[in-house]
Amino acid sequence: MQDNREVIIEAKNLSVSFLIQRHGINNIKDFIITMGIKSPFEKKNVLKNLDLTIYKGECLGVMGRNGCGKSTLLRTIAGIMTPDGGTLKVNGQVAPLMALGVGLEPELSGYENIKLVGTLMGLTKKELKGSLDSIIDFSELTTDEIEMQVKRYSSGMMARLAFSIAVAVAPEILIIDEALAVGDLGFRQKCAKRINEIKNSGSTIIYVSHHLEEIKNICTRAIFMEDGKIAISGDVNEVCDYYQTHLKRKVAIQTVI
Repeated sequence: MQDNREVIIEAKNLSVSFLIQRHGINNIKDFIITMGIKSPFEKKNVLKNLDLTIYKGECLGVMGRNGCGKSTLLRTIAGIMTPDGGTLKVNGQVAPLMALGVGLEPELSGYENIKLVGTLMGLTKKELKGSLDSIIDFSELTTDEIEMQVKRYSSGMMARLAFSIAVAVAPEILIIDEALAVGDLGFRQKCAKRINEIKNSGSTIIYVSHHLEEIKNICTRAIFMEDGKIAISGDVNEVCDYYQTHLKRKVAIQTVI
């Protein structure tokens, strides 16, 4: 049966790799000596011929153990990483909330970061001006804190500011990678409410979390990644059940070993 929904992200045979350091290098001398023997780096294949289609208006939950390729997939969709194989089409403006504090300039104040990050996200001067007060109000940062250099912020303060900027205007594609794990319960609940508002506005959301209840409450479809590939895709509850079974099996194997 043909699916007539509008495709907003499509990956076919997507492969992404990066170089990791093979040998200890403490200075330029070590680097030169090592280079004379063999390359100090080795190629690590992270995404392996991955296929994924995401439709406009979907809220896709992404699950998997650490190191399975979740963050690499999101960084590639956001344009931070470049694929070295296959194709990737992204038909919309992406607002990435990739990790705590990513994208914030530590030497600038919170206020200056709002203007900088908002501009990089594609917000117009008019949108920034109209959203400035609401961003600050949502973050719950005081006047003194918003005028303080971000490098003085706690992890919770950075999370508040980064999220508040990312959701100031409903983006076409919102990427959230474990960014809501920090912060008090009240703020996390407020974030979840804002995410649902963005979802109801028709935006597409890609949501990474290890918390199954968050995935079930927010997402309309889910995938489970393993070793750089999608092991299962479909109904949220079925994928969450698969994830739990997978973790129990891993724990059982480790216990036996």
